[in-house]
Amino acid sequence: MAQREEKRNLETIPVGSLGMIPLEGCKSLGEKVDYYLVKWRTERESEHKASLAFSGYQRDSYILGAKVPRFGSGEAKGIILESVRGTDLYLLVDVANYSLTYSLCGHENHMSPDDHYQDLKRIIAAVGGKARRITVIMPFLYESRQHKRTARESLDCALALQEMVAMGVDNIITFDAHDPRVQNAIPLHGFETVPPTYQFIKGLLRNVGGLELDSDHMMVISPDEGGMSRAIYMANILGLDMGMFYKRRDYTRIVDGRNPIVAHEFLGTSVEGKDMIIIDDMISSGESALEVAAELKQRRAKRVFICTTFGLFTSGLDRFDKAYADGIIDRVLTTNLIYQTPELLSREWYINCDMSKYIAYLIDTLNHDASISDLLDPSERIQSIVARYKNGETI
Repeated sequence: MAQREEKRNLETIPVGSLGMIPLEGCKSLGEKVDYYLVKWRTERESEHKASLAFSGYQRDSYILGAKVPRFGSGEAKGIILESVRGTDLYLLVDVANYSLTYSLCGHENHMSPDDHYQDLKRIIAAVGGKARRITVIMPFLYESRQHKRTARESLDCALALQEMVAMGVDNIITFDAHDPRVQNAIPLHGFETVPPTYQFIKGLLRNVGGLELDSDHMMVISPDEGGMSRAIYMANILGLDMGMFYKRRDYTRIVDGRNPIVAHEFLGTSVEGKDMIIIDDMISSGESALEVAAELKQRRAKRVFICTTFGLFTSGLDRFDKAYADGIIDRVLTTNLIYQTPELLSREWYINCDMSKYIAYLIDTLNHDASISDLLDPSERIQSIVARYKNGETI
């Protein structure tokens, strides 16, 4: 088991020489992914390694040089600094990294998701169709919250997917898409949405003591009806009960662009004395998640753990600090798929779930044109790690 964990046995011939371009906002994640790829490919034994099909298989780094310099007006261009002809190219982009800045007519401007997406297109344009295959790994799917039309409005996510495909992108890999049905916009191209359930469970088991993984002591909660499938999957795989909140909104008023929430109503069995896992795709301001946690505490829940793929924390960390101090939440788990502030990483209540190894598995496997089905459905891995935890092993 440990062997499979560390290094996949891939005997097929690679699609092309592996190349990876992490855009500026995704540099640190890209370097971690590169570390694993270099390590595995140095250790991997293959009888074909000396053949021409495996040329460039072992390298010191798979990251190719690229940059996006800007003019004084704020406009930019993409430049690739080495050959990409015939490569199986993977582009990593974090559209939620607001920490990067650029100069705009002498003013310092923080990069928005639009800026990051535009930079991605610049790099694809700079490739100029010379790569064997282009895969975009965009953990936080650009405009994924604008996934359906409720009024006369734009469908930005669908437009972005079609635009990437029109530019020659073959596959798009994202994590925990807000609504996976956006893939209907590009039905003839690859679109994978990867759940980080395994990493959440591993993060909990590794950092929290005294967990009893059965339906008498633990429950999975969906904070709204939209995230039901996530909660159902986690509850089923751990053999737990599931509960759900739905938002009662006031449709007569609009505040900050949306109908205000009047109350969170709960559907499910008793939560008294049980540990709660609230699972969602993102923490934006965190208002909903903390309201749900407070409601659960009122119903005498024991401990409350919030697991979300993307921790945006758009309104800062103060309300989470207060909720932790007041005993409303015990831990918050998010992934390193998007930018994390140093303040967040230093918080006592925060557990960071590292996804770099998982992305390296995906890239390594896809480069060999092998199946990634077992990576997309981690049920076997989850059962294994839960069994080890129950046997008293340290995770």
